[in-house]
Amino acid sequence: PHALRGTKVAGALRARRVASRASPRAVVSEPAVSSAPFAPEGTPEVESKSMPMRPRRNRRSPAVRGAFAETILTPANFIYPVFVHDGEEDIPIASMPGQSRLGWKTGLIEKVKEARGEGVNQVVVFPKTPDNLKSYIGEEAFNADGLAQRSIALLKDTFPDLEVYTDVALDPYNLDGHDGIVRSDGVVMNDETVEFLCKQAVSQARAGADVVSPSDMMDGRVGALREALDLAGYGHVSIMSYTAKYASAFYGPFRDALASAPAKGGAERTIPKDKKTYQMDPANYREALREAALDELEGADIMMVKPAGAYLDIIRALRDNTTLPIAAYQVSGEYAMLKAAAERGWLNEDECVLESLLSIKRAGADLILTYFAIDAAKNLNKNGCRALP
Repeated sequence: PHALRGTKVAGALRARRVASRASPRAVVSEPAVSSAPFAPEGTPEVESKSMPMRPRRNRRSPAVRGAFAETILTPANFIYPVFVHDGEEDIPIASMPGQSRLGWKTGLIEKVKEARGEGVNQVVVFPKTPDNLKSYIGEEAFNADGLAQRSIALLKDTFPDLEVYTDVALDPYNLDGHDGIVRSDGVVMNDETVEFLCKQAVSQARAGADVVSPSDMMDGRVGALREALDLAGYGHVSIMSYTAKYASAFYGPFRDALASAPAKGGAERTIPKDKKTYQMDPANYREALREAALDELEGADIMMVKPAGAYLDIIRALRDNTTLPIAAYQVSGEYAMLKAAAERGWLNEDECVLESLLSIKRAGADLILTYFAIDAAKNLNKNGCRALP
């Protein structure tokens, strides 16, 4: 009986195996064998080199590159420049695609809200002064009810934790289009201009500014502003000095935005055609170190280089010679060039913008003023704050 049962079981197993082979559903496909990587035909055959140092090992994957990145760019590094005007509707700036003169009550608030949503919580305010309020001495600069002062107050009332920077200079208010008061023979007056700059800075601080930013390049203005602010009870207000502001050709679109280019002279008054008697010569490097030493001595809290892209060596020079934070301004001309090339399909805008900003940070800037702030922040947030994944 036991032998009979064994024979029956064996027969059943054989039948099952036959049925299994006959059934299509029982066929198990062999795993595909991936082909090994191969070099193009004609590649020379060489023995593997014995190299103890192969730097490419530290660049082999996104994870490795991210771990070893020496420069990290984040939205917190950006200051967003905003142009405001005394009207309701936003007015596009033709030479700066994507930027507008913002209505100070409406468009300004919406744009800053958008920036904050992407992690950009610092702005600098530039007012487009109505022509009828301009004069040869620019006293509108310290009008307590002026456009800049109203914009600052509204921003701080709406967003109390927003860091608001200002521009301290007379060119938006000056009929001559210069940062200082112009004498009839064309001399831009230094000490008289500084007197008005102090009044301007105090009025901005009174409106709620967190940081005043003298962009005028007059001698001694940082120390004078510090003293004026302290005497007025605004010792908590910081100064971001335009320490190394060059007489650059890259400012054109900005002057369009504010209608602040130097005016033409006449028979009775000579007006300098440019700002080379007070802004720095693009040929000079050591001069920036002298300006930096003076600004630090006079009480600057932050020092700025302007423009940024063509002056990376100056950013690095200041970084290596001070413990103060360094800011750099990616100016309107830099913005316009990248925009124009991208619109023509010659460059990838997102990648080039982030690369340009990363290079400014790598050079030594802690803060970057850029019109790309919102768009760059969006891209960084998508990539986990990695500029070039």
